[in-house]
Amino acid sequence: MRELLFLVMIGVAAAQVAPSPVEYGLANLPAQRIGPNDLIAISIYDAPEFTRTIRVGSDGTIRMPMVKRKIQAERLLPNELENAIAEALKKEELVVDPFVTVTVVEYHSRPITVAGAVHKPITFQAVGTITLLDALTRAEGLTSDAGSEILVTRTKTDGQDGDPGLVQRIPVKGLFAGSDPKLNIGLIGGEEIRVPEVGKIFVLGNVKKPGAFRVADDGDTTVLNTLAQAEGLSAFATRLAYIYRREGGQGKKQEIPVELKKIMDRKSPDVALQANDILYIPDNTGRRVALTALERVLAFGGTTASGILVYSH
Repeated sequence: MRELLFLVMIGVAAAQVAPSPVEYGLANLPAQRIGPNDLIAISIYDAPEFTRTIRVGSDGTIRMPMVKRKIQAERLLPNELENAIAEALKKEELVVDPFVTVTVVEYHSRPITVAGAVHKPITFQAVGTITLLDALTRAEGLTSDAGSEILVTRTKTDGQDGDPGLVQRIPVKGLFAGSDPKLNIGLIGGEEIRVPEVGKIFVLGNVKKPGAFRVADDGDTTVLNTLAQAEGLSAFATRLAYIYRREGGQGKKQEIPVELKKIMDRKSPDVALQANDILYIPDNTGRRVALTALERVLAFGGTTASGILVYSH
């Protein structure tokens, strides 16, 4: 009989021992400050009725069973929340001397967003040590349309509200060249990383290769070097081109005439272009008509000389 009673007492004691987060299959993530919507595991030794996983509310608080007041969890480290829960249990006289363990199962309050000229725009949680290069790697790197800067907006700092208007500009070349390790800034969550697309110039009309061309990183983009990227003028290009520009992205477009012949003859300075400018080279209609008529005359002369007369529209 005594042996049976002893076994029953051992079983009761074992049931009172709180299972650990590992036994629940929960990950003990690096200790960072807790925020709204984070999932935490609470274990209280010898009080299994309080052991559970709880998601932090949108107001940053948690509720414990039989505890009248909410417990503030937001901005606390896990060990600080352990102390707060222990104090609440003692104040309510629920546990005499509680031994509390808090572990973070999932972070949902520390998002990092990467958008813009990246291969895979992504939002993920900042867990552990995260750098700017880590975030860009998760987004599978920059695309060929990426500009010369990366914009990092911090919406919060560790434990304090940040200034959502504060934007840090990181040069792409310096970051990837590793010339200044300070450019690979640390991220704590709450950052928005934007990679703007490079500005482009659009070339239309009588050029050999119409299309969109990147604005030079040094800002030295002119009519002549843009025409060089378009492989030069075609045979029927006029010597007067036009730049169409919308000031400030709003309002009516300006039409700016450009005398190509004077620029090419070095009688006039080259003209600077801005991102989103349209460079249009019209057709020299008079020259095209004259050349077409000459080609027809020559073709007619060739056919009649051979004794064959071909009439066509």
